[in-house]
Amino acid sequence: MKNKIKLVAFDLDGTLVDAYKAVTNSLNFVLKQMRLPGVEEAVIRRKVGWGDKNLLEAFFPQDKVEKALSLYRRHHREALKSGTRFLPGVEKLLETLQTRRLKLAIATNRPTRFTHIILKHLEIRGFFDYVLCADKVPNPKPAPDVLNRILERFSLKPSEAVYVGDMVIDVQTGRRAKVKTIAVVTGSNTRKEIALAGPFKIVPEISEVAGVLERMT
Repeated sequence: MKNKIKLVAFDLDGTLVDAYKAVTNSLNFVLKQMRLPGVEEAVIRRKVGWGDKNLLEAFFPQDKVEKALSLYRRHHREALKSGTRFLPGVEKLLETLQTRRLKLAIATNRPTRFTHIILKHLEIRGFFDYVLCADKVPNPKPAPDVLNRILERFSLKPSEAVYVGDMVIDVQTGRRAKVKTIAVVTGSNTRKEIALAGPFKIVPEISEVAGVLERMT
């Protein structure tokens, strides 16, 4: 007998929200400040998802990363307010899952301060029972720490939860935590890349997640 799903955890960037414009604006601001050439959004998208320090390490010399990170974070606080939007279908999905009395959580590599800026700006913090960011656990994704901590918080088994993400790193995180992952092809990885990582299910857009969950319970 399969366990009833009691909790759905979500990645943030590329899954619930599109913040690529904000990331691109902040990164290019810092590049300009440090007299380095700008980078197109398409290039930046491929580097997002591993945390802001890892992002900057891809574009700055090692001895400049700490300075770049300080400038980036200062700029990013405001950039997020104008450069972040919902992905299509997110609000309706959250409302639907809330009516089903499922626990909802966020498990993201984005730092806590920026995650809460996004949630406040888009007015969706109230949907979530728990928000956990990688800077609050020993190891970021793809380590399973964020999902393990969320499961512990609600005293749930991995089989009672589902993780929804948009990248290979999310699938890897789910597999390491023994949590089934629904992958949404709305981020920077292709469907083929995601499929090779072995998710439970791949959907083209987040509006289809509700149907997948209904069939799992």
